[in-house]
Amino acid sequence: MEFYGLIGEKLSHSLSPKIHNTLFKDLKIEGAYKLFEVEKENLGKLIESIKLLKIKGVNVTIPYKQDVMEYLDFISDEAKKIGAVNTIYLKDNKLYGYNTDYYGFGTILNNNKIVIRDSIAMVLGNGGAAKAVITYLLDHGIKKIYLVSRKIRGNSADKDERIEFKTYEEISEIKGDILINTTPLGMYPKVDDTPVNEDIINNFNSLIDIIYNPKETKFLKIGKNLNKKVCGGIEMLVGQAIKAEEIWQGCQLDNELTKGLYSIFENEFK
Repeated sequence: MEFYGLIGEKLSHSLSPKIHNTLFKDLKIEGAYKLFEVEKENLGKLIESIKLLKIKGVNVTIPYKQDVMEYLDFISDEAKKIGAVNTIYLKDNKLYGYNTDYYGFGTILNNNKIVIRDSIAMVLGNGGAAKAVITYLLDHGIKKIYLVSRKIRGNSADKDERIEFKTYEEISEIKGDILINTTPLGMYPKVDDTPVNEDIINNFNSLIDIIYNPKETKFLKIGKNLNKKVCGGIEMLVGQAIKAEEIWQGCQLDNELTKGLYSIFENEFK
């Protein structure tokens, strides 16, 4: 039996056990995925316990994606750039840290054939999720990123010259290729919220919302009515979990298996 889990503060509503236990079944792995709720002062002890108990892999969620980094033996390039780890792999009694949100966001782009190179993107929100999104865009040849938040402030993703910081009051005239929502606005149960209005949405060709509940946010509904390409967050949710499994199992998962997992979780939400 192999043991895995999720480290965080409040985990009762997490979908991670269902996703990974489904993958264990499909991969014919005798695995158990547990929730490890921990207070900050005990985080170091829990990380040490991963080695002691031979827990093969864990995911990390809010608020510990940065805090866990000091306890790791190796941190991947994308996680260093983002400044956060959400997946840990135990190998040869060493802890390896990765950020699979980066790859999960890439899954949305690849599955929907959204071209990044030489494109102009606007990213709404400047939190942890935005860091993974921005890092992926920069790594894949984006021409320009407008990073929008209530107050202009820097981002640890990079001091890249392609990033321009804006407030919401400054974006009405900006046009581009891809508009990405990384804020929680529109998430269940506040499904009538949207981060920007129809006029701003109409200035972009493709819309991505990393929210997965509801499956189609008001932000995306507005875009669909304007005949834009729209993409929800379920592919990112599943994609980051698939990448974690590929790291833990040391193999690339079959496309048919991943498609089946998408189908299961598309039906999970309205």
